[in-house]
Amino acid sequence: MQDYALTDTGRVRTRNQDYLYSSSVPVGGLENLYMVADGMGGHKAGDYASRYLVERLVLFVGKNLDEDPERILQEGIRQANREIYDKAMTNEALSGMGTTLVAATIKNNELIAANVGDSRLYLCRSGELSQITKDHSYVEEMVAMGRMTRGSRDYQEKKNIITRAVGTDRNVKVDFFSMKLLPGDLLLLCSDGLTNMVSDPEIREILSSEKSLRNKVEELVASANEHGGRDNIAAVLVDPQISEVGEC
Repeated sequence: MQDYALTDTGRVRTRNQDYLYSSSVPVGGLENLYMVADGMGGHKAGDYASRYLVERLVLFVGKNLDEDPERILQEGIRQANREIYDKAMTNEALSGMGTTLVAATIKNNELIAANVGDSRLYLCRSGELSQITKDHSYVEEMVAMGRMTRGSRDYQEKKNIITRAVGTDRNVKVDFFSMKLLPGDLLLLCSDGLTNMVSDPEIREILSSEKSLRNKVEELVASANEHGGRDNIAAVLVDPQISEVGEC
């Protein structure tokens, strides 16, 4: 298992509200753990929310020896959500804060991913790029109902409106995804500061190159900045190094 993670403020923002975590060694009951969180809220609230969520999850997972990865992540996110919500309700400086989250872990060649908001997890397999998570955003809900065309002007103008985040309500709904991984697979966790600036075909081309993980991530971030860097950028690239194909 190998990974490389990088976050960047971008060319427009003065503060980085993205926060990430990557560990290819065991964390509590999980054999590995990767996360990207994209905070929102005025002043320092967004910074606080994303950092708090990731750090609380790492602490929770580190003390939890449950053998079910989904159950570990579900409970950890639920607890952190309640804490962030309560802090936002009782501290005016943190009012309105929240954060997206995409988290992933791999066990027995199986990917288990958790998603709240519009930070994404991609799979690059045999030169093809697939988005595994589904955005909790206004535009994607409109597309699903046939009321908007992906990539249209209306879509571009409203794509930053998210419909679900950690910490904005007392309870949070987390979507989970799982799939068997194959030799050669790469996983990319990233914030919308990358995906709003770099197209899926560009991401696919970079990930399909023969460069090192570090060089691929650095090229993704550089490309986002070259295209305007209008938001913070965060990316975690994981090579699970699958050597054997498990039973489907």
